[in-house]
Amino acid sequence: MTDRAGTSRGAMSLVAFMQAGNVTVYSGSWRHPATDHGFLDQRYYQQLGRVLEQGCFDMMFFDDRLAMPGIYGGSVAEAVRLGARPVKLDLSVVLGLIAGVTERIGLGATYSTTYYSPYHVARTFATLDHLTGGRAAWNVVTSVNDGEAQNFGVDAILDHNARYDRADEFLEATTGLWDTWDDDALVLDRAGGTFADPDKVHELGHHGEWFDVRGPLTVPRTPQGRPVLLQAGSSGRGRDFAARWAELIFTGDPDVDIARTHYKDQKDRIAELGRDPDAVRMLPMAYTVVGESRAQAEEREQVFLNDLVDPTASLTLLSELMNHDFSTLPLDAEITDELIESVSGIRGLVQNLRQHIGDRVTLADLAGHRATLLQGPRFVGTGADVADQMEEWFTTGACDGFVIAATHTPGAYEDVVRMVVPELQRRGLFRERYEGTTLRDHLGLERPAARG
Repeated sequence: MTDRAGTSRGAMSLVAFMQAGNVTVYSGSWRHPATDHGFLDQRYYQQLGRVLEQGCFDMMFFDDRLAMPGIYGGSVAEAVRLGARPVKLDLSVVLGLIAGVTERIGLGATYSTTYYSPYHVARTFATLDHLTGGRAAWNVVTSVNDGEAQNFGVDAILDHNARYDRADEFLEATTGLWDTWDDDALVLDRAGGTFADPDKVHELGHHGEWFDVRGPLTVPRTPQGRPVLLQAGSSGRGRDFAARWAELIFTGDPDVDIARTHYKDQKDRIAELGRDPDAVRMLPMAYTVVGESRAQAEEREQVFLNDLVDPTASLTLLSELMNHDFSTLPLDAEITDELIESVSGIRGLVQNLRQHIGDRVTLADLAGHRATLLQGPRFVGTGADVADQMEEWFTTGACDGFVIAATHTPGAYEDVVRMVVPELQRRGLFRERYEGTTLRDHLGLERPAARG
């Protein structure tokens, strides 16, 4: 398929940004009048999977943290009281339930390289890839705050660079484990009594600074060769890590000009490492607020922006993201270079916002952007209006598609599937049906060969 810009990169990718808990990534979503509160019921997640598969989405992936937000004021009280993401279910179980009622949509989960082990992650995602027929993806994160560390018996999180050092070695070990079985290792010779060829199943023998992993993995090589790797680092070190490992990069760029700059920078970094930039998808997060008319959509946007989020909930989540207690600062406090360097959480958020709103960023600016995740675009209007905005980004070198975040569930995704997807299909920007069976097929990614 050729897009409107005349390139040959294929169709737009659409990914749904999910939470296995009481809110979407938008902390006020549980208060939305149309939100389904079935987040502790398997049918809630299964229905979301069906809706998104009906819309031919490439994938739904679930974000995660390994602790309640408890940095703000040194307590989880505000997170619990305000519903600021206190509930986070085990993703392997959630994806298994969705897998049973879907056939094509990709299924991704966030797992930490700081608190899990390479063997555990390799086995979990290899199993998911087999049992879904090649639909698994791993969102690689390094984790961001001390609350997570303390749930795993550590006083404080590793510093920023050490987390990425560990993550690099984690990926070396994990991808190595996925390649410990050759594609043709299984023999299944009933008469001769040979189950698999031992010459085609290998020990890994990884010995590094952070990990010692013998191998081999107890799961044969998977339908995709290995699950698709997602990554969302936006700092300089995060972009370098993504350039080395990621096959889909999830970004948070506040406007199209910043997105174009980020797109070029990231693709250049990928090329410098000898990888094909066109083989890596870059998808910014975007909210879609869709209505039958522009006026209805704008009315819905105002509810989303003004009526549902308590400012303290914003600061609670901001403190979690930045691993810094903002409860002692006034809202007009400036976010300085020194403060950014002192935090061990996500730094790229502030750097992108400075590009968007100027060098002077206050706590109020940052909290406001965090409350509604305005570091990504917000597309508002009818289905055609939203498609116009998405088309501009896609055809002018800003992205390869979008990670769609929801103001509420399941309605926000139902609106996209009913009103936006058909418009994108009409314009030749998005698939009308799944043409392959694996997530790599959907994303146009090659199946990697096993390393010898």
